[in-house]
Amino acid sequence: MKCFHFSNGNGDRRDEEDGSVVSRASKLSWARSFSVDTRRSELDHSESSSTSGYSSRDLLSSDTSSAAGFYDFLTLRRANDLRVFSFSDLKSATKGFSRALLIGEGGFGCVYRGALRLDSASDKLDVAIKQLNRHVVQGHKEWINEVKLLGVIKHPNLVKLVGYCAEDDERGMQRLLVYELMPNKSLEDHLLSRLHTPPLPWITRLKIAQDSARGLAYLHEQMDFQLIFRDFKTSNILLDGDFNAKLSDFGLARQGPPEGLGHISTSVVGTVGYAAPEYVQTGRLTAKSDVWSFGVVLYELITGRRAVERNLPKSEQKLLEWVKPYVSDSKKFHLIIDPRLEGKYCLKSAQKLASLANKCLTKHPKSRPKMSEVVDILGSIINEISSEDEGASDPICETEDVKEETSRETEHESSKQGTNYLKKVFDIRDIVNLRNRSIGKLDWRNWTPGLVRI
Repeated sequence: MKCFHFSNGNGDRRDEEDGSVVSRASKLSWARSFSVDTRRSELDHSESSSTSGYSSRDLLSSDTSSAAGFYDFLTLRRANDLRVFSFSDLKSATKGFSRALLIGEGGFGCVYRGALRLDSASDKLDVAIKQLNRHVVQGHKEWINEVKLLGVIKHPNLVKLVGYCAEDDERGMQRLLVYELMPNKSLEDHLLSRLHTPPLPWITRLKIAQDSARGLAYLHEQMDFQLIFRDFKTSNILLDGDFNAKLSDFGLARQGPPEGLGHISTSVVGTVGYAAPEYVQTGRLTAKSDVWSFGVVLYELITGRRAVERNLPKSEQKLLEWVKPYVSDSKKFHLIIDPRLEGKYCLKSAQKLASLANKCLTKHPKSRPKMSEVVDILGSIINEISSEDEGASDPICETEDVKEETSRETEHESSKQGTNYLKKVFDIRDIVNLRNRSIGKLDWRNWTPGLVRI
């Protein structure tokens, strides 16, 4: 069984090829890259990509280890409109890579906020600039993978790569990526309340799920070659100013199996809690591995919890194990819904979302739905609650069983409080009667209240 290299957001990361440990910080989610195996297997095929003009084998196997080799690669891709920036331009845009503009930090580098003027006639564009740590070789491989892929694939639900910088000088290798800025950070930041903002409304969570599903469906089914994301999780779902979701961080992405083969065999990498069990156990990777990860994220949207949370009691640390008994009991299901929503959700749609998550988490990969089917199911769930009034607060569509149970609990609590109150009254009356018997009559001038234990 192959080693499963992973990061849980706060730990160390191991390089696949040399086993070295690379420490990483967990600030925001712009720079979250993980171990990557960019070696091509015998299963790679050479279908042509209509968007690139060269074969998919060229896409992921060209030699770009040196600046000269990378520039040869760039020549093939001028039609993709990726801009080439100088290091001095990016240094100026980030005010000398000022810590004040730092928006993300990871083991492979830092991400800064900046502003660039793409041409003399346009206004400055807000961007996120990812600078590769020059001392991390594995990070260079992921950097190459992102440039190759994001320069070719374009979709509204994939983060846009504006350009890059590849320079070799006396300071060493300079490798930077320039992305469109996603001002609302990542889905993980919102679910974990890192931004001190109101919780994501229920309808917004559903739309984020649908946007993410569209991005995966494009990678799996709508290109001339299949791409498996391999590291789908909440920290890799970025949100623009209107909370539209876009997938980011393609460092671990791999080309899918050629026609006629069901899987590719590869080193097992990813993030603990999200990787499909059959992939972890055998190293066999398919698009259905991404579908499993999507199911995990759906439960994170429902509960507001991490896939794995070590700070919780042991029985609650693994999200999928914790939700299992509640999902099977309709009367208890509401207990797992994110409490920060404060009841502002549609219980019926939450139950349907959990049902979809369970389909994605089916043990047998072939039984899991395609991502295009997931998009359709999410669309029907959204349409049901959007038919009311999207401009108003999200409705609380509780079932009659939950309402009845809540009513019984309220009545029981009220009755209990009333009984306690009457008991206090009778206890005080008994004390007064006892005093009256001892002195024959009640003399209010000489009577003082004693300590009443309740």
